[in-house]
Amino acid sequence: MARNGVKGFAARAGGWSVRHRWAAVGIWVLFVVVAMGLGSAVGRVDVSDGDGLSGETGQAARIVETADIDEPVGETVLVQGKDRQLSATAPEFKRAVEDVIKAVEGTGAVTDVRSPYASASGTVSKDGRTALVQFDMRGDPDTAADRVQPVLDAVKGVADDHDALRIEEIGGASMNKTFADAFGDDFQRAEYSAVPVALGILLIAFGALVAALLPVALAITAIMATMGLMGVVSHLQPMSETANSVMLLVGLAVGVDYCLFYLRREREERMKGHDPQTALRVAAATSGRAIIVSGVTVCVAMAGMMFTGLAEFQAMGLASLIVVAVAMVGSVTVLPALLSLLGERVEKGRIPFVGRRNKSRAQRNSLEGSRLWQRVLTVVLARPAVCVAVAVGALVAIAAPALGMKTQNLTLDQEFGDSLPIVATYDRVNEAFPGGSDPAEVVVKADDINAPAVRSAIADFRAQAVSSGASRGPVEVTVHAGQDVAFIDVPLVGGSDQDRAEKSLALLRDQVRPDTLGTVDGVEAPVTGQVAGSKDFNDQIVGSVAPVFVFVVVFAFLLMLLSFRSLTVAITSIALNLLSVGAAYGILVAVFQNGWGASLVGAEGVGAIISWLPLFLFVILFGLSMDYHVFVVSRIKEARLQGRTNTDAIRHGVVTTAGVVTSAAVIMVAVFAIFGTLSMQSFKQMGVGLAAAILIDATVIRGVLLPAVMALLGERNWYLPKWLERMPDFTHDEAGTEVPEAAPKDGPVRVSP
Repeated sequence: MARNGVKGFAARAGGWSVRHRWAAVGIWVLFVVVAMGLGSAVGRVDVSDGDGLSGETGQAARIVETADIDEPVGETVLVQGKDRQLSATAPEFKRAVEDVIKAVEGTGAVTDVRSPYASASGTVSKDGRTALVQFDMRGDPDTAADRVQPVLDAVKGVADDHDALRIEEIGGASMNKTFADAFGDDFQRAEYSAVPVALGILLIAFGALVAALLPVALAITAIMATMGLMGVVSHLQPMSETANSVMLLVGLAVGVDYCLFYLRREREERMKGHDPQTALRVAAATSGRAIIVSGVTVCVAMAGMMFTGLAEFQAMGLASLIVVAVAMVGSVTVLPALLSLLGERVEKGRIPFVGRRNKSRAQRNSLEGSRLWQRVLTVVLARPAVCVAVAVGALVAIAAPALGMKTQNLTLDQEFGDSLPIVATYDRVNEAFPGGSDPAEVVVKADDINAPAVRSAIADFRAQAVSSGASRGPVEVTVHAGQDVAFIDVPLVGGSDQDRAEKSLALLRDQVRPDTLGTVDGVEAPVTGQVAGSKDFNDQIVGSVAPVFVFVVVFAFLLMLLSFRSLTVAITSIALNLLSVGAAYGILVAVFQNGWGASLVGAEGVGAIISWLPLFLFVILFGLSMDYHVFVVSRIKEARLQGRTNTDAIRHGVVTTAGVVTSAAVIMVAVFAIFGTLSMQSFKQMGVGLAAAILIDATVIRGVLLPAVMALLGERNWYLPKWLERMPDFTHDEAGTEVPEAAPKDGPVRVSP
């Protein structure tokens, strides 16, 4: 007779929840409400510029923050003949410039308006056919984008009055407003549409409204609780809007997946004829344990982001870790309580046709497994060596383009293409004034900024910045005597050409600065700006790859070793996950960098991968792909311990989990694919990379490569060296999780004494 009791936290938690159903539900609801209340009460601290940047860029931001200087947001109006023939000295051109100055001053929203005709302004192009009117926005720099519309309207009014001229505004405020208007709602719609998409797929998968709503409800409540907890922990680790979005994606994915795993196993056990109590007990001991192993592995992967040293990444990692932990705990506590309360009512709200079809299919799959995967497994298990060679060869070929990966912070052209007029304005300014749109900025901090030695060093820096070839000028200096800080704006030769601009930046940092400002004791002079920020961020990301990789891989390996007590399973788990991540990298490079099929996803002409994405994808994919791996391998081990042969255990484990893995993968792919439709290339790359990787992982890796490798290894799958046998036993008693059934044809069912 099979033993009813099982060991393990998941089984005990599920058993307690079933016995104290209303208490479990009440505690969960109270937890969500209290977490949200605490978050609202303490408020949230977001990443500041000083926290969020690295290298010299971060050093410059901290100097500015410490000095409490609010740098005004600068705006520029480009004036240029549409045929590029009209000179800036022409009467019509001058009238247009005067009209622009009067119009922007008339709004009352700007200050320090500078005419291109002022002496030494340097804002008339070398060919004399383009001029810039420059000014600053009044008020708080953080809200300038909200107040720039009257200025934009005034400039447009002048442009309408001068048909022969191109009169266009660009700057920090106008660009932020344009991007927010164009893509803010777009991004929000993508986030909000993820939930209905997931619910629709679950309705098809379960064929019943109540069963479909449970995973979505668990994911949403986990996300709500995490939003509150993020406010609390933000006082130790600042958060960000990006962390919010990543948390929502990860929370929805794992929350739905974990609930789906549990619900499918409970349903399957009932289909076999087990009573609801036994079905819940088996689900708790098997799927519940797999959820905990998977959840802890995902948490470890997310914790890897803490090693980047970048506040934005640390915020994303911590927010994702929290939502996974909350969803994991909810799946093994409140979910069994809800299933116990609902009983057969979990099948309420049947979808016509779909519900009846799914019920008969579920009954068949609970006994036989998926017919499709039965046929696939027949081929795989008959020729495992061939299948391993073909699958690995295909994945390596897909991953091959990743060897030539080029990462960088995308320029406006790369990020937005020609979808926004302001991008064309940016290009025109850069063409006429190379580097003028995004100059390097040297933040000079001294004990006395007006000391003769400091003033002389600044003057030498201005001269050498041009004579060295790093800039064509004009090099402008703004002094804040009260704070002993000066800002030196240096347009870099190369402009929007990132590679050339970085060479100019290197000249400033490695040659010009040491020879001038570096000769004065007590002077700090970090170089910041868009180009510098991109380089510093890239350098920080590259430097953090090794520690993040080692941390995630080593801890994932140890978790697999402890959870399955098999050195072989731990090694193959890591190897298969790395293949999956490599294939995702290859697809990204092929599409977005090499342009293969780029027109299909609207990514023509990008030519690079956003610098933060490879590390982000590695961490996210390494964590999420463990969902499927742990679930499938747990089922294989369970079947093996119940007496099945190695081959039959593999077949049973894969085909009986195929339905839930497919449903979970379809949800993830659909949700991530939504982000692949966004106009911003960085989020498009993220969505395509995640969707492609999950699709490969759920099909080629789990459906072909994993069973083929395990078939080849045979009993070596469960190899554990004697010197490791003393390690803690975190496995559960798989052999005692099922009520005895007819023995499989290839061996007796082995049960625990």
